[in-house]
Amino acid sequence: MKKISRLICTLLMAGSCIMQAYAQENVTFFLHTIEKGQSLYSIASMYGISQADIVRLNPGTDERIYAGQTLRIPQSTDNTLAPTFHTIVEGETLYSLTRRYHTTAKAICDANPGLSAQNFRAGQVICIPVADKNLATEDKKSAPQQNVQNPAESPCRDMHKVKRRETVFSISRKYGITEEQLIAANPEIKDKEKLDRGSWLCIPYPQKQTEQTPTQEPARIPTDAELFQANTEKARRFKSIKAAIVLPFYDVVQSEAARMIEYYEGFLMAVDSLKRTGTSIDLYTYNSGNESASLSTLLSKPEMKQMDIIFGPLYQSHIQPLADFAQKNDIRLVIPFTSKDNTVFRNPNVYQINTPQSYLYSEVYDHFLRQFAGANVIFIEASQGTRDKAEFIKGLKEELRRKGITTSSLKEDATTESLKSVLAAGRENVFIPTSGTNVTLINLLPKLTMLVREVPEQSIHLFGYPEWQTYTKDHLDAFFELDTYFYSSFYTNNLLPAAVHFTKSYQKWYGKDMDERYPKFGMLGFDTGYFFLKGLSNYGSEFEKDIQQLDLIPIQTGFKFQRVNNWGGFINRKVFFVHFTKNFELLKLDFD
Repeated sequence: MKKISRLICTLLMAGSCIMQAYAQENVTFFLHTIEKGQSLYSIASMYGISQADIVRLNPGTDERIYAGQTLRIPQSTDNTLAPTFHTIVEGETLYSLTRRYHTTAKAICDANPGLSAQNFRAGQVICIPVADKNLATEDKKSAPQQNVQNPAESPCRDMHKVKRRETVFSISRKYGITEEQLIAANPEIKDKEKLDRGSWLCIPYPQKQTEQTPTQEPARIPTDAELFQANTEKARRFKSIKAAIVLPFYDVVQSEAARMIEYYEGFLMAVDSLKRTGTSIDLYTYNSGNESASLSTLLSKPEMKQMDIIFGPLYQSHIQPLADFAQKNDIRLVIPFTSKDNTVFRNPNVYQINTPQSYLYSEVYDHFLRQFAGANVIFIEASQGTRDKAEFIKGLKEELRRKGITTSSLKEDATTESLKSVLAAGRENVFIPTSGTNVTLINLLPKLTMLVREVPEQSIHLFGYPEWQTYTKDHLDAFFELDTYFYSSFYTNNLLPAAVHFTKSYQKWYGKDMDERYPKFGMLGFDTGYFFLKGLSNYGSEFEKDIQQLDLIPIQTGFKFQRVNNWGGFINRKVFFVHFTKNFELLKLDFD
């Protein structure tokens, strides 16, 4: 009986594996090339699928992914009204995509505000909106076909990477389709004598052979540049910018209300500065209430649909309804606080001030490798508080390994002699604790200070984290002596002229000081208000196109916005290195 039971279990498991393999082979997918800063979470968020969906098609990606890697991404089938995602292949044009998906160039342009004639190239993933039923009907009249796949889904059942000596004939036979069907799905190969090795081909679903009537083509097929130009809205200026602030000012915890009021106070100072230069601004301010409050009453106000830009909210629960409203009414939404929401990956109207962790770390790694090329890096394994920095340290070690940079590790209780033993003569030596806590600094700084004094001929640095701004007063002398660096998306100090001027102005306006916290919410309100309102004043409706030209020097918060994909919003990728030099200078290093 036991043998029979084992046999049945074995057969069931084998059947399960076969079914899984069969399902994986027949799943519809497209290709995504990973860019710097992207994580499994951000990629899954872009396409409205789970991280597990990606791992199933790409075994091992739950352990490690890297920039430049190509992933198979399954097409989401949860919603028949969901858009299709398409990876552009060599030779495809915007016009050919309109024919393939029964849609218009305008619809594709509207669904992909980050797409242009300049970046329409092979490897780019674009969002194909739900097919226009009228166009699909017209195409069917002019070219009747049987067993045609639902136009709202991908026409590709698979993607094939061309190998050496493969031909249209051999590939079509491999997948059980005709040469004509393969060429129809990949019009760029129509007149080629041989296929380009390494290029990707769309493998269409098999179709029954019927007598085909050629689809009606225009007298001259328009170029990509012509189609993009024809579907670009005419630039317009704002006579008066309508801006709304949606934040919890009352009916919430007092400490939260105090932060929001300080942000608002700084924002008002930005509005005043711009009005003095002739910029016309109509500002509307609304209380969002606590995180369980509904925004429906607020969003139903007639004037809300007329806004050019909205700043807020604070709470995670309010982001989705406010973002949906902004997208529906084509209003820019600036989210000043959270970095953990994924709305930005699928909503083109969202600007996220706080950088998502994976993108922030990617920027820091790049800056670190530029600042400390060829350095000897020593990680100090902290005894507590390492959980928050585990991902950062793991990623940094991987980047250093790829660049061939020497690293070593010591325990936090290492002696001065042990610290000396890992130094490399004639090179920069960078110590990085695996925790950003003040306790770790208190334990580590005396030992490193003693090390620097005993071997003054060695080049030694300490590298750390944004929260060190909070501890600067306690460790200022040690930071200077250890030639310390830390990274941050925001930074200011009382030695910077702009910070001194703003602090005095704030005191004059409100008769009080800003709270001692980092970031300072008054400065954050001023920086975000001034940046976006100045940008809209300068560039009008072309703000997104010209955003990189907006050369402002903020008081505290850096801005370097980049669209996350062709159909999503913008994230802020600005990172500073703050440097306490041995000459007792305090520098904010800007790498852009």
